[in-house]
Amino acid sequence: SSVFTHQVLLPLYLVICVVGVALNGVAAWIFFRVPADCGLVVYLKNMAVADLLMLSTFPFRLAAQLGLGGWRLEVIICRYTAVLFYSSMYVGILFMGFISLERYAKIVRPSPSASSSTCRSRLGGASSLHLLQRAGFARVLALFTWSLLILCVLPNVILTSRPADELTSKDCMKLKTPLGVHWHKVSIFFNVSLFWATLLVLVFCYASIARRVYQSYRRVRRDNSDVCRKSNRSIFSILVVFFICFVPYHVCRIPYTLTQTASGFSRDTRFLLFQLKEGTLFLSALNVCLDPIIYFLMCRTFRESLL
Repeated sequence: SSVFTHQVLLPLYLVICVVGVALNGVAAWIFFRVPADCGLVVYLKNMAVADLLMLSTFPFRLAAQLGLGGWRLEVIICRYTAVLFYSSMYVGILFMGFISLERYAKIVRPSPSASSSTCRSRLGGASSLHLLQRAGFARVLALFTWSLLILCVLPNVILTSRPADELTSKDCMKLKTPLGVHWHKVSIFFNVSLFWATLLVLVFCYASIARRVYQSYRRVRRDNSDVCRKSNRSIFSILVVFFICFVPYHVCRIPYTLTQTASGFSRDTRFLLFQLKEGTLFLSALNVCLDPIIYFLMCRTFRESLL
C-alpha cells in the first residue's frame, strides 16, 4: 500500500471505469448492429468483448481499495477477477496482432483476385481473399484464441485453493498451492512471450505498411495530402495504443514476477517494483478507453453506424 496506489490510482480507475462503460457500451451496441462479414469486423468485435470483460473486474478492484467487502473480497479478486482481467488483456493483445496481419495482407500483399466486401476500412478498396480477411476463418481463429487463453489461465483459478484468512488474503501467492505457484510463473512467462511476439509482428507489419503508404502517396498532388494523413491516422492508431498501454507494463512484469516467486529481493526493491507494476498496469487498463478510437478510425461501417 502507498499514497500512490490508494489516493492517486483509485480515482483514476474510477474515471476510466465510468468512461470505459460509456464508450464500450456504445461500441457493443453498434457492433451488435454491424454484420461480421469480414475478418476485420470479427477481430474488432472480439476486442470489444475482451474490453467489456476487463471492465467487469474494475468494480471489484475499486471496492477492495475502498475497504469494502473485507478479506473475502480480496480472495475473490485473487481467485477470479484478477485472472479474468489478465486473460482479457492478453486476448485483446492477440487480436491487435491479428488486425495488424490482416492489414498487412490487404495493403502490402494484396491478392491478385479480390472480391468486394461490405466491410470498408479507411483505406477502402476491395477485400482480398487472404484467409485472415475471411469472416469464417476469423471466427475459427477467435475461438481458438479464447480457448487457448482459457486453458492457460484456468489452472490459476483452480490452484488458488489454499485456506484463506484475513492475513493470507493480502498476498495472492499465499493462496496458491506449490503447483499453483509454479503454474503462475509459467503462465506469466507464456503470456509475456505472446506479448513480445505480438509486438514484433506489429512493428514488422506497420513498418511495411508505412513504406507502402509512402510509396503510394509520394506522387499525390499537394491538395490531396489530407487523404494521406487520414490514412496514416487510421492505420497507426492501433500501434500507438499498443505502445502506450502495454509496453511499459511488460517491461516491468518479469522482474516483478521474480519478486513474487524468488527470494533474495530486499523489501525496498519489492516495494518499488510493486509500485511500478501498479502504475503501468493502470496504463494497460486505460486500453478500454482507447480501443473505441481504433474502432472509429479503422472501420468505416462502425463510424457510419455511430454517426
